[in-house]
Amino acid sequence: MPKRPFRNKLNELDSKTWLKFQKSWFIHNPPPRQKNVLRHPAKFPETLAQEFIEFFTQRGQLVLDPMAGTGSALIAALRAGRNSFGVELNAHYATIAQSVIEQEFALLGGAVQGLSCRLVRGNAMDMGRIAAENELAPVNYVITSPPYWNMLHARGAETQRKRRQTPELDVYYSDDPNDLGNIEDYATFLTALAGIYTGLKPLLSSGAYLTIIVKNIKKGGRVYPLAWDLARLLSDVYRLKDERIWCQDDIRLVPYGFGNAWVSNTFHHYCLQFRNE
Repeated sequence: MPKRPFRNKLNELDSKTWLKFQKSWFIHNPPPRQKNVLRHPAKFPETLAQEFIEFFTQRGQLVLDPMAGTGSALIAALRAGRNSFGVELNAHYATIAQSVIEQEFALLGGAVQGLSCRLVRGNAMDMGRIAAENELAPVNYVITSPPYWNMLHARGAETQRKRRQTPELDVYYSDDPNDLGNIEDYATFLTALAGIYTGLKPLLSSGAYLTIIVKNIKKGGRVYPLAWDLARLLSDVYRLKDERIWCQDDIRLVPYGFGNAWVSNTFHHYCLQFRNE
């Protein structure tokens, strides 16, 4: 029987690249962050976002990040030849993101001619209104990474201690009561976060994918399974298709609970894949 030719309806990748992306775990060690985005305490890398964008979209389609931060997903979309739209609550991060976007347009020049990359300062909880005001076309893909509850307020992390010694670097996102990273109760945070992603459904095209990069949380000697809880809640709204586990192997081990109790060094994130069906 002759081999069936490869037909790709989802993206523009060749069969080998497609197959490589299907691996359920991957190692991605981000390049050093540029100085103009260091203020943000939990930025995810453009290089990682671009790989996902190129798998789940085609050129010219629209990518959304409702919690855009300093614009990682939007920059990645530009580099991939996709249109993008982002919303960011924090005025400082929105300003940084806008500056980075303008720099990227200038750097890429004619390669991004005709592409749209828009950032709006606002609350992701108001996404429906924001989309209507900006005449946001049906969204083809969402990639985003939310606050990991209020963990940036924890004082124990070594990275947080180092950032406290540098006044121009933020240790947590903001003091804004609308900031999900300031919610103290886990159940309240989880409900609010799931509500934001549920609210995106009317904006998504049929069959559009949604990738949420998140991890489970350790706090007070207890694990809060944020990734799993979020997957459970959103499975009532979208089809949970799978997960890809992002591993980092360039982080120094710390002897938590050494000689006394099991406490892992957690160097992985869950990239949850949902589909709008």
